Amino acid sequence: QVQLVESGGGLVPPGGSLRLSCVVSGVSISPYAMAWYSQAPGKEREMVAGIAKDGHAVYADTVKGRFTIFRDNAKNMMSLQMNSLKPEDTNVYYCKARAVIGGAELVYWGQGTQVTVSS
Repeated sequence: QVQLVESGGGLVPPGGSLRLSCVVSGVSISPYAMAWYSQAPGKEREMVAGIAKDGHAVYADTVKGRFTIFRDNAKNMMSLQMNSLKPEDTNVYYCKARAVIGGAELVYWGQGTQVTVSS
């Protein structure tokens, strides 16, 4: 059974930092593209940052220069360093793993972790 477990969310004042982690079990993340998504109430999930299996990272314009995505294949985990947080970053953050293996698309999601930026 594949599980993605996020942690590291919480309440932080504007300008603060958080580091989210996503630990994966049941499958090696090596062939997977990994990503962080955020979702506001009543809205669709949007990608915040993604990292390919070769380590190439992409970011949403709203977080460029503030967030950094990491992956550690040896530890089977991914992280998101969030700096200079803004109230509009408040959302539930989900990690996602996606790969095409043997012609089949495999997609897994975590359960989400709440990030609240407020004074």
